[in-house]
Amino acid sequence: MNRALRYATVGALAASLLAGGSAAAFAAPQDLHAAKPTAAPAAASLTAKASATTVKAWQQFQISGTAVGKGTDGDSSVTVQQKQGKKWVSLPAKAPINDRGAYSVRVKLGHKGVNQLRIVSESGESPVIKVTVR
Repeated sequence: MNRALRYATVGALAASLLAGGSAAAFAAPQDLHAAKPTAAPAAASLTAKASATTVKAWQQFQISGTAVGKGTDGDSSVTVQQKQGKKWVSLPAKAPINDRGAYSVRVKLGHKGVNQLRIVSESGESPVIKVTVR
């Protein structure tokens, strides 16, 4: 997850906690014992790490990670995307997300140079992974 997104997430979480805390501070005594609302589900996030940062053309490597949040149940899957010019293009590399939220997908690349990859699912996308093909 990039730094700006982490700061935005932490800031939003801190603001919501402060808002909830200040509301409780001004609540009437009878409201303090009322049923508390349940916490919102965790924000969706994907992590990704390549097994190698440099590979030969068409050499297989793996991208592994975890998926948390909406759309990451046992019936979901992840897809590898590659940045081609200004567009993200889905590669024919998919893997299921297991019951613990983990996945591992095998990838082969033929485009020599630095390849920018990311993992996507219905819940979002991972940070960019760079793999150099020689």
